[in-house]
Amino acid sequence: MFKNFLFVVLLAGLLVVGGCVQAPVDGGDGAGAGNSDGKVKIGFSMATLKEERWTKDKEAFEAHCKKMEVECVVTVANANAQKQANDVDNLLTQKVDVLVIAPHDSTQAASMVNKAKAQGIPVVSYDRLINSDKIDLYISHQVPVIGRVMAEYALKKVPKGNYVLVYGASTDNNGMIMKKEQNAVLKDAVDRGDIKIVADQHAKDWKPDEALKIVENALTQNNDKIDAVVASNDGTAGGAISALETKGLAGKVIVTGQDAEKAALQRIAEGKQSMTVYKPITPLANGAVEAAIKLAKKEKLESEEFKADGVEKAIQAILLEVIVVDKENLLDTVIKDGWATFEDVFANVPEDKRPKKP
Repeated sequence: MFKNFLFVVLLAGLLVVGGCVQAPVDGGDGAGAGNSDGKVKIGFSMATLKEERWTKDKEAFEAHCKKMEVECVVTVANANAQKQANDVDNLLTQKVDVLVIAPHDSTQAASMVNKAKAQGIPVVSYDRLINSDKIDLYISHQVPVIGRVMAEYALKKVPKGNYVLVYGASTDNNGMIMKKEQNAVLKDAVDRGDIKIVADQHAKDWKPDEALKIVENALTQNNDKIDAVVASNDGTAGGAISALETKGLAGKVIVTGQDAEKAALQRIAEGKQSMTVYKPITPLANGAVEAAIKLAKKEKLESEEFKADGVEKAIQAILLEVIVVDKENLLDTVIKDGWATFEDVFANVPEDKRPKKP
């Protein structure tokens, strides 16, 4: 489906190092768009930097802020909902013109939206959807599609057998959306008795060690007879594969993922992980910055209506396309785009077994 995919927005330009500042511990008077320098000030509250992809989000966001000549203040909550709430309070104290939130807890973050809106500050929900119909924009990749393509890939490769479903964090709306789509894809095969879901569980905070425990338990309870693990991101895929390796099953069981992390791409090249969903980060970060600027200036956005469970009304959204990556198209996707280098991806593959370098 995504074979000939070309992400036009990737041509937005080369990243420039720097451009943002880390938030100070205490507040302060922000410049604001209405002050003498006239610069838009964006506050970006991030949930975590634990996964590799979030570091890339931060770097791309900061670089595009610098390119667009706007100020931004970035905070990181270290996967702690209360810290994120405090971070947002701090950003509002600094008089940001627009608030961008990648929430740790999608439900709890709704209170942050209410605080911002009470001050007339527009809010962008970044990558993960906040459970609030008061946000001005949700910008992400096609989360429902991500859930579907994972399950479709597994079902195509293993139309019959025992399945383990490792969902993302229950506090993350994206994890819940993917869970719904995965189960919808697999429903008919389950009803026919072609596949049996022998375990399905949320990995708290998307932790790999949580996924490892889920898969370990499933292996024990099913005499090691597991045919597919639908893991909802590359971190949980890594945990699942660690459990499979102890049983000599890595590479023999289908394992899905998302984010195209370097470690996952290496596992795909080695044959241990079956696929990942590649979500180009630069267009997402660039799009969020540009949308934030428009909201700060009260300019019109090009968006579409999106309705999700947990959100009372339809919201405005920008949803970017995604790409399925497996061993067959590593060269034509993540390596061709410059997301990862040939040397990094095939670092663990003997030279005589590597494909020809492009």
